[in-house]
Amino acid sequence: MATTVQDLAEMAGDEEITMLTAYDAPTAAIVDEGGVDLVLVGDSMGNAVLGYDSTLPVTVEETRSRTAAVARATDDAMVVADMPFLSYGVDESEAIEHCGRMLKEADANAVKLESGPHTVELTERLVELGIPVMAHLGLTPQRVNQLGGYFRQGTDEESAGEMLELAKAHEEAGAFSLVLEHVPSNVAAQITDAIDIPTIGIGAGPDTDGQVLVLNDVFGMSERSPSFSEQFGDVRSEMERAVEGFREAVESGEFPAEEHSYEEAEIDDIY
Repeated sequence: MATTVQDLAEMAGDEEITMLTAYDAPTAAIVDEGGVDLVLVGDSMGNAVLGYDSTLPVTVEETRSRTAAVARATDDAMVVADMPFLSYGVDESEAIEHCGRMLKEADANAVKLESGPHTVELTERLVELGIPVMAHLGLTPQRVNQLGGYFRQGTDEESAGEMLELAKAHEEAGAFSLVLEHVPSNVAAQITDAIDIPTIGIGAGPDTDGQVLVLNDVFGMSERSPSFSEQFGDVRSEMERAVEGFREAVESGEFPAEEHSYEEAEIDDIY
């Protein structure tokens, strides 16, 4: 049975919660088999696999398709669909429909919203309807044009205090967990202490209840990674070696070899 909201609540403070992104079935299966608690079908797919310059162009249909692929390959981890830019926050009924279809049609277990004052009431309504919501505060990449870049957030007492109040508001609204991205570690620690729902950090220090990273960074597939991430493999180099090996083998005539093909003896001449 997949990880549940109740499982995460029990883990908080006792066991470290792990979450990685995935955008297709093969990598989702690897993440799931690796024992990770949650798989986030992040809007980071825009940069990571779809070739966009940011997360903003990602569509609801792209997210739904990718979430369904991930869900089909995942048995034990909770699958969380990351709602893309403008799929919520404009019209409440439309936002509810977008989020609901992620569960109903793509088999997600929950949705994630980049949060702010505008998502408190929406979070409450979604939870009332049975749609689990993961909140997200700190650096919210969908606001990159407003923020002026991917900068650390909550770096003064006023903004840190506002973040804490928003965290409490989303907890009261029924969010089951909170992502804290690119915030000072002491701010993340205080928010974690102040709320009961699990916090999952990315660039937020070691004192959150769990950690999340983008899979491309973990695999070592990114040409550039954020300073707060870590490469735990070098998949990019392995892929480059494989591609080069294939090209060289074809050009030299080594591939395909005799064992890679067969002849049909009964066919002598077809022209």
